Amino acid sequence: MTYTSILTSKQDLYAIVQFNRPDVLNAINITLMKELVDALEHFDTDDEVRAIIVTGNEKAFAAGADIKEMANASAMEMLLRDQFARWDRIRKIKKPIIAAVSGFALGGGCELAMTCDIIIASESARFGQPEISIGVMPGAGGTQRLTRAVGKAKAMEMVLTGRMISGEEAMRWGLVNKVVPVEYYLEEAKTLAKEIASKPPVAVRLAKEAVLKAFDTTIEGGLEFERKNFYLLFASEDQKEGMKAFVEKRKAEWKGK
Repeated sequence: MTYTSILTSKQDLYAIVQFNRPDVLNAINITLMKELVDALEHFDTDDEVRAIIVTGNEKAFAAGADIKEMANASAMEMLLRDQFARWDRIRKIKKPIIAAVSGFALGGGCELAMTCDIIIASESARFGQPEISIGVMPGAGGTQRLTRAVGKAKAMEMVLTGRMISGEEAMRWGLVNKVVPVEYYLEEAKTLAKEIASKPPVAVRLAKEAVLKAFDTTIEGGLEFERKNFYLLFASEDQKEGMKAFVEKRKAEWKGK
């Protein structure tokens, strides 16, 4: 596949999607989102891929949306453009997505990181929802995902002031999983991707579904969903292999079936 705004690669049962608009700090435009979603959906159906890393570069994961594309748009134009529909497709990706964030993750960049399942940040990472400073507000999930991640008070502070927080603050608040030196952030994400890729693929998929369901339903509904997925795994060859390997004290060989 040939892309203009992203780079893609595969290795060790995981894939990497890297934003490639360094001249504008990886600002998110319509083309980048089209290519990102296309790549994610492609890797989601690739049996050689069990986890996906989304990243930018050391200076910026993505420093927000490309404002030039929307500065003069009308409300009706934005409605008909429906640019956020592609974001909904990211949530439907079945394989785990790890965001490897260094530098700026602002506005749409912060929202994009939050659509991923796990976030690894470098010490230079800066997260924020600065839309309020240009007369708008988050529109790609920022008010919802940020609130679920850090709570109402912190989300209100970030959204209403537009201020940035460091990777360390983001980790303390529960937004990111781990903060490492800049030179190691991508390697840390790769290590995590390889670890996840070493697990039984069907179980990983259903476990991800169950965790995400916690945000969509009541505790009763979530527990019911979890139990059904748990029972369903007993129809998989990997469950038989995993438990047999445990009893026989050997390493399991996963088939993804």
